[in-house]
Amino acid sequence: MAKTMGASVVTVYEAVRDLANKDQQGFVTDNEFNSFARVAQLNIFNALFDELKDARRMSRNTFNPSRDKDRRKRILEDLSSFSTSATITKSSEVFNMTADSGADMSRIISISTAGSVLLDQSTVTPIDICYDEEKIERILISNISAPTEDFPVALVSDDIHVFPTSINKIKVRYYRFPMGRSSTGATSTTAVTYTTSGSSIDFELPEHYVSDLVYEIARMIGVNLRDNDVITYTGQEMANKKQAETL
Repeated sequence: MAKTMGASVVTVYEAVRDLANKDQQGFVTDNEFNSFARVAQLNIFNALFDELKDARRMSRNTFNPSRDKDRRKRILEDLSSFSTSATITKSSEVFNMTADSGADMSRIISISTAGSVLLDQSTVTPIDICYDEEKIERILISNISAPTEDFPVALVSDDIHVFPTSINKIKVRYYRFPMGRSSTGATSTTAVTYTTSGSSIDFELPEHYVSDLVYEIARMIGVNLRDNDVITYTGQEMANKKQAETL
């Protein structure tokens, strides 16, 4: 599978710089831009989950456009590159997200027992997820819905508590926070960074989010924006970049 190219940090920086100069906001330093860029990428990433909810609601109400323009499908495709998993062993009666297992977690997708494959049969068991401490207390004392090893439940707070407590290892599938991409499209452990030395780290969001990133960063800087300005500048910068790549 071909690597996904991230939105060019150089393209976004040059567009934001030109917009700021046009609006007489003054020079944007590299450090200032990098701080705004990291927050802007996170803001857009988080907004995708709200858009996903709206798209699902529209789908249920049969408002979806044709298949190739399905917004829900496009968002899921964009989020898929942030999907990962971690296997976590219980420590001090809880499952902790650590540097080696899930410290970069943004949102949980699913939780299951770690399990294995025995005689061609998977022993993995899905774990219901609960975020409400009052609800979990009602579940635990219920004669009908009390958790069992066949029907476990997880309470997610600062840590993850799994019931019944006989379960000692779980697998958490989740969306991680966005970081950056190298010039070859490989995921980087370094956050998005613009430098004049040629060692910049691109955004991890795909290329088609360039305009969104420019708009968000310029808005944070305080530029008086019009959509046409963003479209014109980003389109021009992307065209210049493509032309330079062919030379």
